[in-house]
Amino acid sequence: MDPLQDQKILLCVCGGIAAYKAAQLVRRLGDAGATVQVAMTANAQRFVGATTFQALSGRPVRSSLWDEAAEAAMGHIELARWPDRIVVAPATANTLARLAHGLADDLVSTLCLATDAPIAVAPAMNRLMWAHPATRANVETLRSRGVLVLGPDAGGQACGEVGEGRMMEPDAIVAALARESA
Repeated sequence: MDPLQDQKILLCVCGGIAAYKAAQLVRRLGDAGATVQVAMTANAQRFVGATTFQALSGRPVRSSLWDEAAEAAMGHIELARWPDRIVVAPATANTLARLAHGLADDLVSTLCLATDAPIAVAPAMNRLMWAHPATRANVETLRSRGVLVLGPDAGGQACGEVGEGRMMEPDAIVAALARESA
């Protein structure tokens, strides 16, 4: 049996050009037998629409702490308790900093702070942002707290530069999650 079979995965999509890869990640996680719920930051919605993720996951997408229907029953807390694992992909420099410093001012950061499920992040950013000492310190803080850091890969970037900072490919993320869950 696939290690991700029947796993409940909360995929938190953040705002970067690599958000388009998150749509393929939903598909690949589903192919591996996982049930995927997507939560998005406001900036993620500038790159890929919630309708795409809803169609691929078969579940309504959450994007705000201020969803009246969901929040009538403290929906963000229920959602934080739902998954077997949270995956943040792409994880922007901004999101990594928020998670490292315990900020909870949007749905994604609140979900990550209000859960006891294991968290994995797949960083994606410009090579200089990835190399910056602040980003490196934030990643080390997250690792020291048990967060699984998947990547990033090196290669061509949307900005035209080449270097480390590309989000891992969805198939590689799924394989890493399967190894971690086995």
